[in-house]
Amino acid sequence: MSKKETKTETEEIKKEETVEVKEDTEATKTEGEVEETSEATEATEDSEEEASKAPTKKDPKDEKIAELTDRVQRQMAEFDNFRKRTEKEKSAMFEMGASDIIKKLLPVIDNFERGFKSVSEEELETPFAKGMDMVYKQFIKLLEDSDVKPIEAEGKEFNPDLHNAVMHVDDDSVGENIVVEEFEKGYTYRDTVIRHSMVKVAN
Repeated sequence: MSKKETKTETEEIKKEETVEVKEDTEATKTEGEVEETSEATEATEDSEEEASKAPTKKDPKDEKIAELTDRVQRQMAEFDNFRKRTEKEKSAMFEMGASDIIKKLLPVIDNFERGFKSVSEEELETPFAKGMDMVYKQFIKLLEDSDVKPIEAEGKEFNPDLHNAVMHVDDDSVGENIVVEEFEKGYTYRDTVIRHSMVKVAN
């Protein structure tokens, strides 16, 4: 083998070794870059977690808006409750007032009915009696329009919720606990008793 060939081979071996060293260096650099990148990513994630855990400072304006909104909502709810309560009280007061007036009118109706019972058939045909009958019928119509109804008593079974028994009689011709006579007519106002019927009960 000549000196030239030996020199050439030596140079080629050195070139190959140089290439291998370069490749090793580049591989080492790549691994280092990957490690640095992963460390940077982990640091970023840690900082984000810390930022999310840290208490967020609210804007004073937002806090004031939330406070005022809550106050307005509470006041609106209180006003709505007050309105409903007031309407209910007004309705109850109206019912009480109407009931009191009707109770005061009932004795007038009673006197009309007693007066007609004491008048003969001939006297009922007089102009005066006819005029009084018209007034009486107007009263009855007024009560009906106001949802006032008379309580049925005579011939009905005694009901303590509707009738007030002031007398008792033994009578085999009628059933047990039956109203045989009505002394004073009772009335209901909107299905509420405003005056019980005063009655006589048999057996």
